Amino acid sequence: MQRCGVIICRYSTVYDPNEKTFDKILIANRGEIACRVIKTCKKMGIKTVAVHSDVDSSAVHVKMADEAVCVGPAPTSKSYLNMDAIMNAIKQTGAQAVHPGYGFLSENKEFAKRLVRKKCHISQTDMHLLSKVMFIYFIKFFQDAEEAVKIAGEIGYPVMIKASAGGGDMRKADISTNISANGVCCCLQVLADKHGNALWLNERECSIQRRNQKVVEEAPSTFLDPDTRRAMGEQAVSLAKAVKYSSAGTVEFLVDTKKNFYFLEMNTRLQVEHPITECITGLDLVQQMILIAKGYKLQQKQSDIPINGWAIESRVYAEFMHYVFGNSIFDDNCYFAFLSKVRVDSGIQEGSDISIYYDPMISKLVTYGKTREEALKKMEEALDNYVIRGVTHNIPLLREIIVHPRFVSGDISTKFLPEVYPDGFKGHMLTAGERRELLATAAALYVAAQLRSQKFLGDLSRQCELCVELDQGVHMLGVSRSGNNYTVEIDGEKVEVSGEWNLASALLPITINGKHRNLQCLLRTAAGEITLQYLGTSFKLRVLSKLAAYLGKHMPEKIPEDTSSILRSPMPGSVVAVSVKPGDNVSEGQEICVIEAMKMQNSMTAAKTAKVKSVHCKAGDTVGEGDLLVELE
Repeated sequence: MQRCGVIICRYSTVYDPNEKTFDKILIANRGEIACRVIKTCKKMGIKTVAVHSDVDSSAVHVKMADEAVCVGPAPTSKSYLNMDAIMNAIKQTGAQAVHPGYGFLSENKEFAKRLVRKKCHISQTDMHLLSKVMFIYFIKFFQDAEEAVKIAGEIGYPVMIKASAGGGDMRKADISTNISANGVCCCLQVLADKHGNALWLNERECSIQRRNQKVVEEAPSTFLDPDTRRAMGEQAVSLAKAVKYSSAGTVEFLVDTKKNFYFLEMNTRLQVEHPITECITGLDLVQQMILIAKGYKLQQKQSDIPINGWAIESRVYAEFMHYVFGNSIFDDNCYFAFLSKVRVDSGIQEGSDISIYYDPMISKLVTYGKTREEALKKMEEALDNYVIRGVTHNIPLLREIIVHPRFVSGDISTKFLPEVYPDGFKGHMLTAGERRELLATAAALYVAAQLRSQKFLGDLSRQCELCVELDQGVHMLGVSRSGNNYTVEIDGEKVEVSGEWNLASALLPITINGKHRNLQCLLRTAAGEITLQYLGTSFKLRVLSKLAAYLGKHMPEKIPEDTSSILRSPMPGSVVAVSVKPGDNVSEGQEICVIEAMKMQNSMTAAKTAKVKSVHCKAGDTVGEGDLLVELE
């Protein structure tokens, strides 16, 4: 793992030996949140117990903990949601308290009750169901939209509509003909102790969502003014006090364009995006949760809670962004090269497996600045310097979001992604100037590599003509060199490119026409194939000498595989259902099978109308990327 620069965590854990808490805490979770809790426990002198499934036996959180207990096989129902196994682990290790993190059992009332009966502290309250019911005056399950409109008309608008199975999708209905409307999603962080004290720690802006899941968060929000923030905070605290809540929790509101805000729900747990609150307040929320669980009073007053600067969090996931937000999972081999004022919360390391059974998060990338502009610039730099190998990821999308003019201006809502990318995200679209920059960089890199081989392959002229292929386009370039500086002529335009040209490094920091750029060289072969990550997106190029390009025209072309007759799995996963059998006639676009990966079901469809020749999978099978599923005649 390569790390450059300084990583600054913008929160402070000060361990006071006089504050006796627990000797040992079990973390009923996995991944980055388990690692996050363990870090604070270590600073507080508390021993930790990790639980894990059999496929997580070598996970980072297992290695970090003082003890580890296997609680079952890979499926979550048999491991991380297995209350009996986790209760046995508590008994086996003698843990005095449990931190459930988020997800899994973090808001499970039955789990909380079992811990109370065992006299084991839990760092969340068991009152969460009450807090969600008390402040929503009408709850009903609807069979269809018509029934929803009918009931909404009876009780009055606005109303909130949430998917019955959860998943984060909460919609605000203003009128019967428009069941969902744009809004800003704000989460108010609260802290409450067991002595009736409660604080609000400002808001987190969580409107940038994909598939109703948060992608980019920031604190504070660009939309709220001090008066609205205070009113929301006071209502959040009132809610926590009304249900006698104790611990860290989050109250979610939807805010309309007129800054009217509406209660959505209360999450009685630590949230994924808690680091940005820690950045602007300086508080360690995990430490606060532990102190509260032990019975300590809050040491801060509301006037002590600052908004100190600006923080932005990007959720880095393993997935294939060009499948209209589809997913992919591979063995992960990643390392980081970062700047100052950057925080990384991660539960993986070089060689980690990103399993099909769990959330595909690689890390939470957080940047901090005195202003939003500085935090955004730091995020752009951090994403450009974030080196990940062995797994496709969503960094191209994250970078596009944080540099998009609409996002930079603060014009955001829960509809941001579908409005900006109505046909799905396809990667960065190059302007003419950016295309020249990319072509020139590839040409300069090619020449630098040839010059490095000069002592072995003989002399190489400092002036050369090259043919560069990009997106089925062919470009003739003239390249001249002076030291580490290259002048590349493209279609009558000159591009100046300079850098150290360290060909052994994954990072390629260069200057193009006086502007600093951070690129990454993902692939470079002797055949002139070069893949560069530029402005967040990877681009495949091919660089050839003028002679090689001429001779290449006379080479026979490889006939590509007829993919319309075969269906391969685009990702590792499990087969949920197979809808056809040999001899069946299928139409173009008809569903053939369903593959589940990382909690998402993906429908695989026929590319043409034909008869099924053979089926190579069945429900329950585990498949890898590229595995043959079905053949058509």
